Amino acid sequence: MQTSAAARSRTAIVAVLAIVLSLIVPAAPASAAGHARITGTGSSWSANAIAQWVADVRKQNLQVDFTSTGSATGRKDFAAVANDFAISDIGFRGTDSTTGQRDDAQGRPFAYLPIVAGGTAFVYQVRVGGQLVRNIRLSGETLAKIFLGKITDWNDPQVTSDNNGRKLPSLPIIVVVHSEGSGSTAQFTSYLAKQYPSLWRAYSGSSEFTEYFPITGKDGPRKQPISVNGSDSVINTVKAGSSNGAIGYDEYSYAQNAGYPVVELENQAGYFTKPTDFNVAVALRAAEINMDKSDPLKYLLQKLDQVYVNPDKRTYALSSYSYMILPTGNDAKMNSEKRQTLVDFMSYSICAGQASMGIAGYSPLPINLVQAGFEQLQKLHDIDPAVTVTTQPVNKCNNPTFIAGDPTRNHLAEIAPNPPDCAKRGAGPCSGTGSQTGNTGTNNNTNNGGTNNGGTTTNPSASGSAGATAGAQIDPDTGEVISGGGNGGGSGGDANAVGVPNDLAAFKTGKHMKVLGPTAAALLLLVVFGPALLGRWLRRRREES
Repeated sequence: MQTSAAARSRTAIVAVLAIVLSLIVPAAPASAAGHARITGTGSSWSANAIAQWVADVRKQNLQVDFTSTGSATGRKDFAAVANDFAISDIGFRGTDSTTGQRDDAQGRPFAYLPIVAGGTAFVYQVRVGGQLVRNIRLSGETLAKIFLGKITDWNDPQVTSDNNGRKLPSLPIIVVVHSEGSGSTAQFTSYLAKQYPSLWRAYSGSSEFTEYFPITGKDGPRKQPISVNGSDSVINTVKAGSSNGAIGYDEYSYAQNAGYPVVELENQAGYFTKPTDFNVAVALRAAEINMDKSDPLKYLLQKLDQVYVNPDKRTYALSSYSYMILPTGNDAKMNSEKRQTLVDFMSYSICAGQASMGIAGYSPLPINLVQAGFEQLQKLHDIDPAVTVTTQPVNKCNNPTFIAGDPTRNHLAEIAPNPPDCAKRGAGPCSGTGSQTGNTGTNNNTNNGGTNNGGTTTNPSASGSAGATAGAQIDPDTGEVISGGGNGGGSGGDANAVGVPNDLAAFKTGKHMKVLGPTAAALLLLVVFGPALLGRWLRRRREES
């Protein structure tokens, strides 16, 4: 009889422990896919952002390989089913107007997914007396004439005029361009084609933009630019010891990481600005985003004509987005495990991963494009039910652009500081330090790239004096909170270098958070029933002995 009672006590204890364990470690859904290594190719403009996210998600045992081959090659690889995803700064064009080659997905189903924003910057090396000049400013016309061979020396009168009479010494300009099919080249030549069509058409022989910068102009002989392959080669060529006088173009992060200055570019309001996260955010409020879901080949692509002429004095005119080209069909390259890795990688990147983009030299996505990105990821579940897409509301992402409870506003655009008076044409130039030198040095990054709905353009002249959060007052000249309010969802804190893993504590999907409730219940069961059952079992053991 005693043995039977003891057995019943042990059985009860085992049952309680079984319940506890089942609550603490819930079984994975039967349809949940595992993970597999994924490989991507494409934009070097976006490569530093991708590198940061790859380092971050490695903590979650996600294996992502990305090679920065250039946007054009990334798209070609995608069409040839040679990669699992592509990164491109522009969409498929049908036919490349420069090469005449086919530029489409060749039947491979896809969706565009915005991943980050940034500014195409003009990094330079101009030394006077051995010291690097850090505050050169140029109008768009001067910049165009430099790259199109019309201005060849840094003491040109037009350069002097842009710098309010400050004359640089005679120094030949060394122009450095991309040789590969580059998104940076596409963004720059789009700007030239729209803003300076006569200069661009005379040089290139075409009114269209190109990803391949023409080495030889059509309008007469001139010194050819140095043409190098990839963003790293551009920055390394510009900063080489023999390159005093050099200027090249690429995403701002490359110059920032190298510690080299970039041109302050004149905007429509007559102010010379840099591609900081704030200025990119403001500029992209004028972006037109295609919101027509009935046209998947163009849905979410950008049109930047109004960005170039955004009248807000904080604007950096050469601001834009970059995209993942996401495979949405059942092709031979993909399986459930790869799709799940893609979903989890992008769920982090367009959500919590945006918090570090300002520090990395980019600008985070606004809430409308984050929401659209998650809708694009849902397509992978639609074709493969084994794939799980997080159900976390996007307003819970740790994104510096978001304001809790108000998805219509962009925090970083609202707190973007006005340029100082010395940044205006006819004044200055500003010194090489101060509010024009870069981002805030925190994870409060900007980018409202196109907070436009339904494909229409948002008011580009929105004031920067609105509060960071409800009740907060912001000084538009300094960007500082002068009363009330919080941080509007910005992450703050010290910066992380590009490629150094960030803390993923903010990356909490719904399926991860489900553990917390059951754990609390399990602990409660242990507290309530554990002592009594254990005491009863011990008494039985004593009686048996």
